[in-house]
Amino acid sequence: MAEVYRRTRTALRVVQVIAGVTIPIAGFFWIAGRIDWLGGWFYVGVVVACHAVSALVLWRRNPELLWRRGSIGQGTRAWDAICLGGLGVTFLATVGLGALDAGRHGWSAMPAGLCLVGALLYAGFVVLLTWCMVVNPHFEKTVRIQLDRAHRVIQTGPYRLVRHPGYAGLLLGFILGTPLLLGSWWAFLPALGSLGMIAVRTALEDRLLRAELPGYREYAERVRYRLVPGVW
Repeated sequence: MAEVYRRTRTALRVVQVIAGVTIPIAGFFWIAGRIDWLGGWFYVGVVVACHAVSALVLWRRNPELLWRRGSIGQGTRAWDAICLGGLGVTFLATVGLGALDAGRHGWSAMPAGLCLVGALLYAGFVVLLTWCMVVNPHFEKTVRIQLDRAHRVIQTGPYRLVRHPGYAGLLLGFILGTPLLLGSWWAFLPALGSLGMIAVRTALEDRLLRAELPGYREYAERVRYRLVPGVW
């Protein structure tokens, strides 16, 4: 019975993840002002396909985390709610402004080939994010010290390269990939806001882990960079 419950709960989480990506489609095309925008459908197809595959992989490899990422864990830091809110606003602004530009008004013109580059960058972001979730059982949605789950330092997979590879993936997917995938130069403006929020959240989380997670300070001495090897 417990196994049936676990599988049912995980399946519901998969549906939740996919629905969270697909439900905003109507609003996206409403902003664009047209349903026949092929670039918009390409963007939607890439995003839905990438996250659906990611959810299915996680369902097989780390189903418990798939469920946990749909909730707020006890001990989540108040500043993280602000960071998440800021990221949400800047991401929605990026997509919305991109839809207004490329879908409705045509304020800027971007070569079609860059859209494919954006698709590759977004897919790379999802691959990196999925890799992080497979190797790191503590990769929840919010920042907290998971005392209830024997929180430990993860040093395998992408964590051998940088300390916060999930945020590094966001740089690929949100800052670079999304505006290119939408075909909008103007979308880079709010995307830069996401860059600021990611940098702030990374710094705050790193400081928290150094102070409260056993072994993290030593790990940080071995893996020197937070997001980009050789840079920061």
